[in-house]
Amino acid sequence: MGAPKIAHAAYKGPSIMKEIFYGISLGLAAGFLWKMHQWSEQRKRKEFYDLLDAGRITTVVGEEDE
Repeated sequence: MGAPKIAHAAYKGPSIMKEIFYGISLGLAAGFLWKMHQWSEQRKRKEFYDLLDAGRITTVVGEEDE
C-alpha cells in the first residue's frame, strides 16, 4: 500500500481584491471611531456653552475676600 498524497496549498501571492476590501474596512472602522470621538467632543462643547449662556457657570475668576 502506498502512502496517500497530501495536497499542499501553494502560495499564490497577495489577493488584490482582499487587500482592497481589508483596506476599505479598516478605513471605515477608523473613520467611524474618529467620528464618534468628534460627536462626543461636540456634545461637551454644546453643554458647556449652554451652561454658560444660562448663567450657571462662569469663566471669570471670582474676587477673593482679603
